[in-house]
Amino acid sequence: MTLTFILAIIVIFVLAGAVKGATGMGLPTLGMGLLSLLMAPADAAALLIVPAILTNVIQFATGPRRGAVLRRFWLLGVFTILGTLAGAWTLGGLDSHFAPALLGATLLVYGLFGLAKLQFHTPARLERWLSPVMGLASGILTGTTGVTVMPVAPYLQSLDLDREDLVQALGLDFTLSTFALAVTLSMDFTALSDARVALASAGALVPAFIGMELGKRLRLAVSQATFRAGFFAALALLGANTLVRALPL
Repeated sequence: MTLTFILAIIVIFVLAGAVKGATGMGLPTLGMGLLSLLMAPADAAALLIVPAILTNVIQFATGPRRGAVLRRFWLLGVFTILGTLAGAWTLGGLDSHFAPALLGATLLVYGLFGLAKLQFHTPARLERWLSPVMGLASGILTGTTGVTVMPVAPYLQSLDLDREDLVQALGLDFTLSTFALAVTLSMDFTALSDARVALASAGALVPAFIGMELGKRLRLAVSQATFRAGFFAALALLGANTLVRALPL
């Protein structure tokens, strides 16, 4: 492992942490996309496990309405876990041959979705039935791409939640999906139990937290609209690049 390679990983975690600090999401999403340019998706997911879990736990636990959010979205979380396990164990998980292409497609679609500023509204009467469906679909994508974002993020945004509730709900679902992903990686990806991988993932907390602090300050200096447009454009380009590289020539 060269110094250049290590520095590239540090920069990636700082960038991903900055997005997390500025928007409340995006660390695993951007992290997976960028790390997959340097390594296999399973290796990228293993590096992201500790920062993703800890930052999402903090995001959920430090909010003002933990109990209310947990009672409302526990079913979404349960089905996200089930979907993640199903995606990993029945579709080949992150080691499957189509994982890179699916990762690229997910990033591209989410990036374009964000750039288009599409807004949906989910009636309250449908939430009870849609939450398990959205959780399961998101979990399946998590189990095969390492990214929990589609369709759960647009779905939660469609519920017209208070900003704090939205951030906490995203933190809850991301936490549960990442825990489930860690379980699948520990069983199917033996390197995750390697002390060096665990140490590297823990070490990634430092640049990730530095990035989060920078992101919080950036949030005060740059308009959210400008920052989010840049974030979604970067995701779309990154997804397109990942998808093209994964397709057979």
